[in-house]
Amino acid sequence: MLKPILLVEDDARDLELTLVALERSQLANEVIIVRDGAEALDYLNREGAHADRAEGNPAVILLDLKLPKVNGLEVLKAVRATETLKSIPVVMLTSSQTESDVVQSYALGVNAYVVKPVDFKQFVAAIADLGVFWAVLNEPPPGSLRAARRYE
Repeated sequence: MLKPILLVEDDARDLELTLVALERSQLANEVIIVRDGAEALDYLNREGAHADRAEGNPAVILLDLKLPKVNGLEVLKAVRATETLKSIPVVMLTSSQTESDVVQSYALGVNAYVVKPVDFKQFVAAIADLGVFWAVLNEPPPGSLRAARRYE
């Protein structure tokens, strides 16, 4: 069973483009969509509307920076502060090129910071590359579903 990709995105256009790009990369991973930072934390911590979701962490979190309720930096900070979540790869996927956003994201432990390209073809290529790398090529931490299955 492949681990899902958690996509945290509030902008309808960026959400649609990201889903198209992930589909074109032909990943078999399920994509879980949440629309704000509070819902992302509920999903990750299995609380609120997500209290009954199956156990296990996503393969990667694609996280927008500018989110309602709880912003991307706060979500990242919470993920890195939680023992059961801190090893999940987090990719900041944002339109912000502000140096302070980049610096702060890396200071909080983001694995990658990707500025959303304006051009559709570039955007699709960037998302497809991200999905393939983090969900297929990246070696997950020991004890994850994929690693455990490979060595059985």
